[in-house]
Amino acid sequence: MRAIFVMIKCEMGRAYQVAQDAADRIEELSELHSTSGQYDLLGKFYLDPEQDTGRFVTERVQSLPGVRDTYTLIAFNAFTARGE
Repeated sequence: MRAIFVMIKCEMGRAYQVAQDAADRIEELSELHSTSGQYDLLGKFYLDPEQDTGRFVTERVQSLPGVRDTYTLIAFNAFTARGE
């Protein structure tokens, strides 16, 4: 599995509905956070290695009612503290 992060801009007043729809409809969703600034939501998704990122974002995330724009970040590595 590989992680991608998608920043989501919503129509005014729709962020909570978009968040609930994403949680209900997208099984690849790991976490979804409300944020301040240019985007309203930040989602962490885990995709299978063969899954096309562009298709996933356009067909599964951007197609949610109330989504106006997205910005996708692809993660390469995850870092954690070393055990004691």
